[in-house]
Amino acid sequence: MTTYAAPINDMQFVMHELAGLDEVAQLPGYEDVSPDLVDSVLEGAATFAAEVWGPLNQSGDAEGLKWHDGEVTMPKGFIEAYHQFIESGWNGLRFDPAFGGQGLPKLVDTAVMEMWNASNMAFSMAPLLTQGAIEALFLRGSEAQKQTYLHKMVSGEWTGTMNLTEPQAGSDLALIRSKAIPDGDQYRIHGQKIFISFGEHDLTDNIVHLVLARTPTAPEGVKGISLFLVPKFLVNADGSLGSRNDVRCVSIEHKLGIHASPTAVLAFGDGPGAIGYLIGEENRGLEYMFIMMNEARFGVGVQGLSVADRAYQQAVSAAKDRVQGKEAGAPKGPSVPIIRHPDVRRMLMSMKSRVEAMRALVYVVAAMIDKAHRHADDGQRAQAHAGVDLLIPILKGWCTETGIDVASTGVQIHGGMGFIEETGAAQHLRDARITSIYEGTTGIQANDLVGRKVLRDGGRSMRALIAQIEGVAEELGRAPSADADALRIRLSEGAQALSDATTWILATGAKDLNAVLAGAVPFLHLCGVVCGGWQMARAALVAQRKAVSGDGDMDFYRAKIATARFFADQDLSRAPGLREATIHAAASTMALAEDQF
Repeated sequence: MTTYAAPINDMQFVMHELAGLDEVAQLPGYEDVSPDLVDSVLEGAATFAAEVWGPLNQSGDAEGLKWHDGEVTMPKGFIEAYHQFIESGWNGLRFDPAFGGQGLPKLVDTAVMEMWNASNMAFSMAPLLTQGAIEALFLRGSEAQKQTYLHKMVSGEWTGTMNLTEPQAGSDLALIRSKAIPDGDQYRIHGQKIFISFGEHDLTDNIVHLVLARTPTAPEGVKGISLFLVPKFLVNADGSLGSRNDVRCVSIEHKLGIHASPTAVLAFGDGPGAIGYLIGEENRGLEYMFIMMNEARFGVGVQGLSVADRAYQQAVSAAKDRVQGKEAGAPKGPSVPIIRHPDVRRMLMSMKSRVEAMRALVYVVAAMIDKAHRHADDGQRAQAHAGVDLLIPILKGWCTETGIDVASTGVQIHGGMGFIEETGAAQHLRDARITSIYEGTTGIQANDLVGRKVLRDGGRSMRALIAQIEGVAEELGRAPSADADALRIRLSEGAQALSDATTWILATGAKDLNAVLAGAVPFLHLCGVVCGGWQMARAALVAQRKAVSGDGDMDFYRAKIATARFFADQDLSRAPGLREATIHAAASTMALAEDQF
């Protein structure tokens, strides 16, 4: 397995030229975020990812976790690596300095998150879930709760979880049965939760669970769900740890991938009841949990990007090292590295272009999140919020599905050795496979996209997005080059396909919602490839200007243009077909009776 090397040059290009780091640095509270500071953070994170977390990726996968009598033991080296992580301040990178964070933008934190996930996806689950819990507690917790828990969670000394799923309630949270019985100024929690990432481990001395449960007077369905803070160990008034709470890990799951990430089954209240503290108001738990959910969905989209880049890096190394076959046109010549064969080159270009498209979209959305939270102008904040709401399900669904495809292509490039665990290529595919499932499957993201994000607002946010894409296509028309013209044609076709599909959804949704839902996943993929093409076209325009001016690394800019062209020809060209799949899916999807399957 190759050593992970963060692609800092491309990260910096995307942050500055596409995501607008300079604009983000002008937002209130970010005035001290200089290019030198950001470069220093990226370089430090790249070193840490390569030297500390990266080497544990394959060994952690092979060793896995040990569960015994409710306790989980992490693989060799993980505790020491995690302590280095928190001692270096990485966990609190973007959080409020009032609670010990460093107050850096989401955009910067996202680039660092990419490194953690690419170097060791299983390990990265711990800070990913903790950061979501921090966000929910920061926005909806009481002042006392914040003061008691946030300092330790921001530092990473305590981790956090989100507890939604129950055996009978997968994605349908209306079926939640866990109970919260009032007991003075606290509650006694009873119930079982499953699929709880890092629900039990030995990295830290406390775990803060955020748990969905129902009070005795709660109405039925999702309107009767409340959110509770349930620590593994109770916290004394002086901040020290008290007695063990009534929550136990009864087992951990044996999974296809991310073997070093403990996925726990937690039992609350086998005894007198786990002590929990209400967050916010009763019966608003689902609303609060969606703060964590959106944070997690964005983070999982980053995972799709990250594991794809790790698989790409390893595939490039294998293709350069593996000598097999003769070069085309030279049957009597020497055997050559497989990277010289056109089909291997096609696969590598597919991996490279998709990784770069995902990175661009992810970072642009991260900058939108910063603007949605920090911009001084109400209208600009609202516009950014609308953009984030629209793009989160696209980012989560498309980046994870694409990450799986890229990891699978990496196995293919390795050939038979890709199917052998020792090379490490298979691990990337196994690890990636969960990303399109947890935090809402691709189907759930697609239903959210067409239902809440297109139909609910009459397509206004989608029309605004399409207008931006069309603006880039027009700009390509003013850029005199064959590559720009090819990009313009593909991007214009993609924007038109997206517009046509949106029009059909708006016209059909009110009278035949099943027809719209049958084509929802193709529509999500259509949005993904068009948004990816939009960002790659923007990148090509910047690279072309830089190349003409002679400003910077010419090889990098020429590669950026060629990669954008490949994405347009190979991925963006699928947009018209995805439009047809969106519009015509229902006729056959629902055609068979259940007993015909």
